[in-house]
Amino acid sequence: MTTRRTILKSGIAAGAAATLPFGMLTPAEAQALTSLQIFVPAAPGGGWDGTGRAIESVMRAEKIMANFQFEHAPGAGGVVGLPKFMSTKKGQPNAIMIGGMVMVGAIIANKAPLKLSDVVPLCRLTGEFLAVVVPAESPFKTMGDLVTALKADPGKVSWAGGSAGGSDHILAGMIAKAVGVDPRKVAYVAYAGGGPATAALLGNQVSCGVSGYGEFAEQVKAGKLRVLAISADKRQAGINVPTLKEAGVDVDLFNWRGVFGAPGTTKAQQDALIALFDKLVISEGWKTELTKRDWTGIYMRGDAFAKYIDTETTRITGILKDLGLAA
Repeated sequence: MTTRRTILKSGIAAGAAATLPFGMLTPAEAQALTSLQIFVPAAPGGGWDGTGRAIESVMRAEKIMANFQFEHAPGAGGVVGLPKFMSTKKGQPNAIMIGGMVMVGAIIANKAPLKLSDVVPLCRLTGEFLAVVVPAESPFKTMGDLVTALKADPGKVSWAGGSAGGSDHILAGMIAKAVGVDPRKVAYVAYAGGGPATAALLGNQVSCGVSGYGEFAEQVKAGKLRVLAISADKRQAGINVPTLKEAGVDVDLFNWRGVFGAPGTTKAQQDALIALFDKLVISEGWKTELTKRDWTGIYMRGDAFAKYIDTETTRITGILKDLGLAA
């Protein structure tokens, strides 16, 4: 099981690697990096969109980049947006796509003909533990209450989260398996992003929801949602919520998000884009953003990130087999 310590260790090791130079850029390449096209293969309001907006905000404030253009293409955990990004941004050295663990799972679950190695891995940026939440008026007061209901009749406990096969779905399946329930019986309701899933919870359309803690934090603070547990391996500072393990569910899970370049990006162009993120992650503005959004910085870049994606694909394939979502 990948734990926070494992990922932080690998992230620190990768971050300690020597910074890649910009390389010899052509005039066209240098001109292209006066702006960034940020492609988000999900609906506005979710974690990938939030990552893109955080990149924009901090790069502007730190004077790393001043001009940005956003484009969204939601659906199927990024599987709808991935081919669009590949076809419309091919060869554009200033185009980047936000993605992460969710897309790895969605590609497998949807048996998509494309894969993340078809785009250019730039860097892994953030990690986030997930939260299991319920509407404020829910009869489930503790994680134990939810587990009891799940064991009694899995079909009566509906789970809201992101696309099928993504990190939210994976966590719901892992919880079920850990408490002796067939993961294939989990009544999972997939939404296009964190925003729609939160709306379903607030409308009492589902029993519970799973997403990154930061996506629920505002509604939790407002008293509209209640957190039952988080998927961290230990209690988190400033978050007075038990871990799943504390609640008797032997599970922990870490969601990650990263950035990819378009097909046809040259090595020099890839190095130039990575150099922007080298500057981003050491800035005080980014450190503040991580704290504000309850994210953990797990920077990994270039070839190390590409190898990590290969490892993740193997691991997540095994988990999705338990959910009946992979052959």
